[in-house]
Amino acid sequence: MNRSKTMLAVVLPVLLLGACTTLSQDDRALLDSVRQTASEAKSSADRAAEAATRASEAASRAATASTQSADSARSAAATATSAAADAKAAAERADRMFQRAQRKPSR
Repeated sequence: MNRSKTMLAVVLPVLLLGACTTLSQDDRALLDSVRQTASEAKSSADRAAEAATRASEAASRAATASTQSADSARSAAATATSAAADAKAAAERADRMFQRAQRKPSR
């Protein structure tokens, strides 16, 4: 009897430990489900990161285009200001010529 108690004392913990380390079908199914969900979450995160990168690149291109448009607008404004000054000077010259022509005595 002493031998059977010793055997039971050794075998019982080993069996209990074995029961704790074996997974049931439900546990395996749950782990597979968790792995699949984690894989899908990683794929979604990767897609979101790619979308964010594309959005950032698009924003960068838009900022560059905006800067170029602003530069073009400033250049156009400077050209328009210069053209307005030239037109004013030409109008003043034309007016002076007209005034001189009006002052000359008729023959």
